[in-house]
Amino acid sequence: MAAAAQKLKITPAEYLAFERASDTRHEYADGEIFAMSGGSLDHSLVGHNLERELGNALLERPCQVHGSDLKIKTPAGKYHYADAFVLYGPPVFEDDTRDVVLNPKLIVEVLSDSTERYDRGDKFTSYRTIDTLEEYVLVSQTSILVEHYRRLPDGTWLYRALASGEQLVLPSLGCEIPIDRIYLKVFPAP
Repeated sequence: MAAAAQKLKITPAEYLAFERASDTRHEYADGEIFAMSGGSLDHSLVGHNLERELGNALLERPCQVHGSDLKIKTPAGKYHYADAFVLYGPPVFEDDTRDVVLNPKLIVEVLSDSTERYDRGDKFTSYRTIDTLEEYVLVSQTSILVEHYRRLPDGTWLYRALASGEQLVLPSLGCEIPIDRIYLKVFPAP
């Protein structure tokens, strides 16, 4: 009887060396790497709209708004790419390469059919271990729906679903984003 093939686990250092030399993006969890899929036009528009709105709202604050170019490392040693995130104050990097951050205050994921379950489940579980993370936002690309999770002082997460005509209020950053601006040019105006 043939033995089943075993998956080879790689170290975080091996992952980073591989990822930094790769033309495609991969996430890392529990010794395994996972290729990232490409996005759609609507996914791209929603993500860029939200980045722009956050950037404009936070222009005068000590914040940096980033897209999906930098990796986020969690305390459990997992590496993720978010569609957008905000650093409040100086960035904290894993090393001198400055491509892995440790201190996001807000993380945004634009949902797609292939990632929605992961973004709601294991990825959110991983993100919740980041001490600096205070808000997590899930944005649909198929309908006008923004889901906002906010960490309360006791560590629990408050959930709010938002629709057209409402404001995404981000207390940790002291700003508000109109939901309809996130979907500009994605759906016909309401």
